[in-house]
Amino acid sequence: MKKKILITTGGSGGHVLPAITIYDHLKVEYDVLISTDLRGHKYLDSDIYKVFVVNTPRLNKLILLPFAIIKVFFLTLKSLFLLKREKIEILISTGGYMSLPLCLAAKMRNIKIFLLEPNMIIGRANRFFLNFCEKIICYDSNIIGFPDKFQNKLKISHPLIRKKYFDINYKADVDRIFTIIIIGGSQGAKIFDEIVHESILKISKIKPLKIIHQTNKKNINFLKKFYTDNKIENIIFDFDENLNVLLEQADLCITRAGASSLAEISLLNIPFIAIPLPTAKDNHQLKNANYYKDKNCCWIIDQITFDKVKFETLLLDILNNKDDFSEKKNNLKNLNYQNTWNNVNQNLLKIINEN
Repeated sequence: MKKKILITTGGSGGHVLPAITIYDHLKVEYDVLISTDLRGHKYLDSDIYKVFVVNTPRLNKLILLPFAIIKVFFLTLKSLFLLKREKIEILISTGGYMSLPLCLAAKMRNIKIFLLEPNMIIGRANRFFLNFCEKIICYDSNIIGFPDKFQNKLKISHPLIRKKYFDINYKADVDRIFTIIIIGGSQGAKIFDEIVHESILKISKIKPLKIIHQTNKKNINFLKKFYTDNKIENIIFDFDENLNVLLEQADLCITRAGASSLAEISLLNIPFIAIPLPTAKDNHQLKNANYYKDKNCCWIIDQITFDKVKFETLLLDILNNKDDFSEKKNNLKNLNYQNTWNNVNQNLLKIINEN
């Protein structure tokens, strides 16, 4: 009989998508289940995954903290029952406050806990559970804020990227219009929904462009009309589970700097302009983007000091300076040359199976 593993995740795609990837890597050798909160449930098809909901409250509002603590207490009891009933032997957490009840319950039941930290700075929940975990899986050895005393628990993996991104057989079309994909606007970020398209229009009058633009549902019709009226070839969408197919069409990406998004863009060798979310906890998106900038794979723009003229100058420079663009594309290729599905699979299984 296969051992049972429970992956605890939730919240944004930055937590849930790596959980899906871990599931796909482990499902042959283990019986794998997934726990999520209500926010993360939309990413998980119940026909494919055996999903449990543990809806952990946020712990960042001081006035509501006493009520949140009480709820976490009862959710921990629920988690204890779940772990016992399902006979879970290993718990894997992809980070975030959502994992708190199950990690606490796993500790009480002496269940092995493995953590995943995809960001370049260790999250608060993962930092707390370092005391109790077997191993923590990171994408680099130089994680900001990682305590020296737990270095023996740190295991390095290539980024956990969904299998369909490895299956893309990209073939460059030298005759196509230079295509820019803009992702990160589905939550209504003003810089993606109300500013970037104006700069795109100016650049398109100098050099033809095709635009693939992610935005929120309310803004789709406006952007579609804007680009079409200005004779810019476009694809406008809010959420597409086959984002990999759209990325395959792109030469350049303008994006936030979530760890999973950057890893997927990087794997496809697409140079990108990162605009890190300034309100991200511990400014982790900037740290993620800097990882790639230090390897000369991308450009970074500060949203707080965003300047349209400088942004347009950067776009023109990218379009005109083919040597710099090609160098970044080649650097991304070198960065990922050993990042294959089989290599990641073997490494992950080795980490989980180690005594």
